[in-house]
Amino acid sequence: MTYYAGGSWPPPTPSPVPPPAPGRPPRRGSGRAFGGLIAVGILALTHALINAVPHPVDGYAMPAPGYGAVEGRQAAKPVRKLSGNPLLAKDVALVAPSSCDLPEITRDGERLKTFYTALTVCLQQSWQPALDKAGEPTLPVKVSVTLPTTSACGTAPSKEQAVAYYCGGDLTIYAPTDWMLSDAGLNRARHLATIAHEYGHHVQRESGILDAATAQMNSSEPSSDKDKAVVRRIELQANCFGALFLAVAAGHGAISRATANAAVADYGRADDSGDHGTRDNQLAWAKAGYTGAGPAACDTWSAPPDKVG
Repeated sequence: MTYYAGGSWPPPTPSPVPPPAPGRPPRRGSGRAFGGLIAVGILALTHALINAVPHPVDGYAMPAPGYGAVEGRQAAKPVRKLSGNPLLAKDVALVAPSSCDLPEITRDGERLKTFYTALTVCLQQSWQPALDKAGEPTLPVKVSVTLPTTSACGTAPSKEQAVAYYCGGDLTIYAPTDWMLSDAGLNRARHLATIAHEYGHHVQRESGILDAATAQMNSSEPSSDKDKAVVRRIELQANCFGALFLAVAAGHGAISRATANAAVADYGRADDSGDHGTRDNQLAWAKAGYTGAGPAACDTWSAPPDKVG
């Protein structure tokens, strides 16, 4: 769910002039990791889900040219701002999905894809009113349970580096069956937490937050403390966005309150990470979304350093 997740990945070289681009990251940690990345000119967000032992995930972002051209939605444009983004206004809120009917999780790839696709429909139903109110795009996201050698975001990470990732270049959440089952098994809550986090990166892309964050990452050293600080704010916000959806979806259709509670708790299964924050902060931002009234509760960009460390 994020930039690159679940291991180290060679960071891309920043471009000299930051063009518009969707933004980014993953989350890393033992047991569970989330991560995201924008590959050269394209955003790739990755998320590594937790297992018995968390494993870390690294994330880096690069600007993607041409971002923001939304055919048929000229009035809806991403706003390249962080804490001042219209999506984070106090009067913006998600709505409960009309009926979040999800099939059972099995080890069959096509059945898993059906589950993920149905879940992204629920996610879009919940997020669209918020993005509409903010005057920002709400393009549908696609899901793939197979791993391409290359995508619009370049060469895919390895299984050791990510469990799932979001590519802003082709608006796709890549959640390879083997990778997901290896980390999450048939644990429904973990699958929910992973996809909700990855969709959170999609929301960041659509709103312009990822692009604005990418513009701040102009260090000549992609793994610099300054860039990592930006990545952490992106990753922690994706946790918060994921939990925000779980809060409004709990009790609707196939997502019970108990399952939603378990999914939020799952965000705290990762170890401390320089790219994704301490375990306490990863869980704290998920709880902020779960108990918050809307995206304003997820403004990691206004938070003091100790809250996003």
